[in-house]
Amino acid sequence: MIIETRAYARAGLLGNPSDGFFGKTLSISVRNFGTSVSLYESPELHIEPEPQDGSTFRSIFHLRDSVSMLGYNGGIPLIKAGIKKFGDYCEEQGIRLPNRNFTVRYRSSIPRQVGMSGSSAILVALFRALMQFYKVEIPIEILPCLVLSSESEELGIAAGLQDRVIQSYEGCVYMNFDQELLRQRGYGEYERIDPVLLPKLYVAYNTQLSKVSGKVHSDVRARFDRGDADVVQTMGQIAGLAEEARTALQEGRPDDLHALMNQNFDLRCTIYKVSDTNKQLINAARACGASAKFAGSGGTIIGTYRDDDMLNRLFVELKKYNARVIRPYIV
Repeated sequence: MIIETRAYARAGLLGNPSDGFFGKTLSISVRNFGTSVSLYESPELHIEPEPQDGSTFRSIFHLRDSVSMLGYNGGIPLIKAGIKKFGDYCEEQGIRLPNRNFTVRYRSSIPRQVGMSGSSAILVALFRALMQFYKVEIPIEILPCLVLSSESEELGIAAGLQDRVIQSYEGCVYMNFDQELLRQRGYGEYERIDPVLLPKLYVAYNTQLSKVSGKVHSDVRARFDRGDADVVQTMGQIAGLAEEARTALQEGRPDDLHALMNQNFDLRCTIYKVSDTNKQLINAARACGASAKFAGSGGTIIGTYRDDDMLNRLFVELKKYNARVIRPYIV
């Protein structure tokens, strides 16, 4: 029997990047793009490579472009790290795994290196497949922690819990990463929000942007750890926007998210260096009358729009900046 599991792209609505700094966020899963994992029993444990995992290239230019868009390692290290963490978790919990091996492969339609969390989607789908194969139940609030530790502890990737939480829970989720909660139990408070309450949303991603994820937070992380007043205060303000958005949605005021999302990005710019390419995309969207902020760490933006006319203007104007606009499919 072949086990098939999926995990989807995600977009941060409000509060990011405060999730890595004991803040609060509101996020959605974007089912327009996803990762699938196939797993079936085999004599040996085998990981099937994808094209991006290979070491054969047509030319030096092909290698350069491949590394720019996909990174140096592809998905194989993620799969290895996830399998190891799954085994570690089972051992710590006293779960005895049967002596069964498997072959695993993954496929992904999530655009790479534009902040839609393609890496963590691979891991979430992998953990779901491993749980089915070995008949192991991992509590949903613990799953994001295992995915995060697979990336951070095993591979040294700088990341926060937000992406892994929304990809585990799906839909729309409000998250509170209170420091004391994380210290006591290792995870925050996660509350599902009915997607019906959301305003009209668009997502736009740069089809030509190439950057290596996991490097954007380094300077701010160091400043936060030093107690830099500007960074600590700004992260607190950004986290507060997520809480305001949650209240607005619950009270039937979805239009309030327009100003909150713009404010989120503007605050971010006071402590992060944002590239001209990303700023152009934000400014072009706002010039159409839409709100705009990063959906993650850059390369993809998200915002609210008023009507179909405004959405059509976004299609036309953002295409000038090599960006594709979609309406996120949220369940």
